[in-house]
Amino acid sequence: MLQHHRAVSTKTRNASSTLIANKPALKALTCGVRYTAVRWSLGDLSNKDSIKQERFTMKTRTLWSLVIACTCGATLCLADPVPDKPITVRVASYNVEFGRSTTPEQIGEMFESYNLDIIGFNEAPDGDWTARVGKVLGMEHSYVGKISSANHKDKYKSILSRTPLEGFQEHKLTGRGWNPASVVRATTKIDGVSFAFYSLHICKSNANDGHAHSLATKVLPEEATERVIVVGDYNNNIGDAAIKTIEEAGLRATWNDLKINVAKEFTYNAQNPKKNLGVIDHILYNVDSGGRATGGGIIELEKPLSDHKPVWAEITVPRKIKELQALR
Repeated sequence: MLQHHRAVSTKTRNASSTLIANKPALKALTCGVRYTAVRWSLGDLSNKDSIKQERFTMKTRTLWSLVIACTCGATLCLADPVPDKPITVRVASYNVEFGRSTTPEQIGEMFESYNLDIIGFNEAPDGDWTARVGKVLGMEHSYVGKISSANHKDKYKSILSRTPLEGFQEHKLTGRGWNPASVVRATTKIDGVSFAFYSLHICKSNANDGHAHSLATKVLPEEATERVIVVGDYNNNIGDAAIKTIEEAGLRATWNDLKINVAKEFTYNAQNPKKNLGVIDHILYNVDSGGRATGGGIIELEKPLSDHKPVWAEITVPRKIKELQALR
């Protein structure tokens, strides 16, 4: 056993001696081992880095996909939050009898609780009278016409609005009875949608000989805005020939939607009810707008501020008029 061990030891020493004697071979072998080890190590690192990079790329792509999807969704929501939501407009009309019995501030206070978008006045004083009502109500936009009814003092037609007004016009109306009569017109955008608003003061007449006929056949046919509201002192009752002429031009009275029997009510004379002429102050809108009055009525005041009573209405219209018309 001892001899065998020595023999093995001798062979080992001999092999070691051979390698030591052959230093170039030993160096080459050592370098080869180191190179291979390094190459394997770099390969492992390269593979690991590649896997990590691929995973990072996939996560990044997934994250960006989510970001883009969320952004697009948010953009769509912001651009058109409720595309079919109807628009509600709150309007009023008041013949103030040239402000003889009140101040514009008192009228503003009277209207405060109605949260109105737009008001049409008739027999209104000139100057800043309408704007003063607006100051009380926080309604900064107004327009006052230049034609005073029957050429009397301070019987102008005006418009007061919460939203900016443009497209100002005043149309002179001719016909039987006192003259001149007129209607003022302006457009405004409410909830991003355009409305044409008219405020008038006309005389009582028949179907074809008065201011109502002039309005229905000359003024309204020229209106290009899709949503139209016409308010004022018509001096005619619902059912009269003059009102029917206007209705035939495509307008509808809010009283019809509200189921108010105006035959039993009156808006003139508020200060002398025994001499009342029934309901002669009206709010009408164009049928083609698809609108409908969802609220409103005659405002009854304990102490009248004019010989007329104010009237108001809440009108709701759809956003998509053309689609509605196509279904008819």
